[in-house]
Amino acid sequence: MLKLETQVKKLGLKSGFDLVGITSAEKFVRDEEVSIARVRSGLMDGLPWYTEDRVKKANDPAMLLEDARSVISLAVSYNTKENKNKNKITGKIARYAWGEDYHAVIKERLRFFVAELKLLVGEDVKTRIFVDDGPMNDRAAAERAGVGWFGKNTNILTQNYGSWVFLSQVITDIELVPDLPLDKTCGTCVICIEECPTGAIVAPYVIDNTKCISFLTIELRGPIPRKLRHLMGDWIFGCDICQDVCPVNRKAVISLDPKFTRLHDFSALDLVPLLDLTEMEFNKIFKGSAIKRAKISGFQRNVCVALGNIGDPIAVPVLSKVIQSDYPDLVRSHAAWALGRIGGNNALEMLNSQANLEQSKDVLEEIREAIGSAVS
Repeated sequence: MLKLETQVKKLGLKSGFDLVGITSAEKFVRDEEVSIARVRSGLMDGLPWYTEDRVKKANDPAMLLEDARSVISLAVSYNTKENKNKNKITGKIARYAWGEDYHAVIKERLRFFVAELKLLVGEDVKTRIFVDDGPMNDRAAAERAGVGWFGKNTNILTQNYGSWVFLSQVITDIELVPDLPLDKTCGTCVICIEECPTGAIVAPYVIDNTKCISFLTIELRGPIPRKLRHLMGDWIFGCDICQDVCPVNRKAVISLDPKFTRLHDFSALDLVPLLDLTEMEFNKIFKGSAIKRAKISGFQRNVCVALGNIGDPIAVPVLSKVIQSDYPDLVRSHAAWALGRIGGNNALEMLNSQANLEQSKDVLEEIREAIGSAVS
């Protein structure tokens, strides 16, 4: 008869996961210390929910489940193929958001896994599941369970699937023999650090959240700092640069998982029409997608920045419409920035005209900054 640990791993694969590892429910002492230090140093600023109390819970499975004995770490690949929309001005979406919202997909698989686990063990098993939306250190669990190793970009790197994986965990009171961590590192490679355009990877394994394009385009609710906008390129939701350049990802297996294969082509979105979306249309197009997390105002703010960085004058009319219309000031101010970034006579005429009419102090400040920096 197969060992229980082997049966658990087979069940994980049956439940729709690509990798399964097991570790103990002991505290992640090193990771707790590192995380608290980052909170205190300001590297996690902008994430008010990321507190020292949360960090302590995240790194102590026993605080999350009474009588916790083991943590089962599961990973599933989302490395689907990219489509090119060559005839449009397009913006980039992080690969993880090309398919259905992973939270819902993986929770469904975890519920199946847990139900089957209880049948397998034949007793009243305690479990608690996590998918990146609760106080659980998924990367620490994955590393100690041998699912992957920490990359210098802070992502977990796996041998066959690279870093293109969603992580999840099941904490349980079942006593399981833990796996050993992988004996692998990134060695001397620092490509991810060198290629990050905003310098968010401030040292190996250390991210300054306030500079990360993923934070700026998703979690940040206010204006994007001007000093960072021109570094964001055409990313409108998340960022994959530190993964795209990672040598480990060059040979990563392509995922055929239907849940992460796009129903719509989110890999290269036509930018100009996105500024015409109503909130109802936004919610309809991105229903069941992680993209909704940015909210329509944050998303259209990002689109303005991308259009400014692309610099194609074809965007001037729609940006002019935004700045003149009843859009949120957050979007209008970034449209002003984009017009200044694109420059040209038409953009400058619009900015000067609106400067005489503008009632919003914040938007007017952006308009004046844009006029001062624009190229005629």
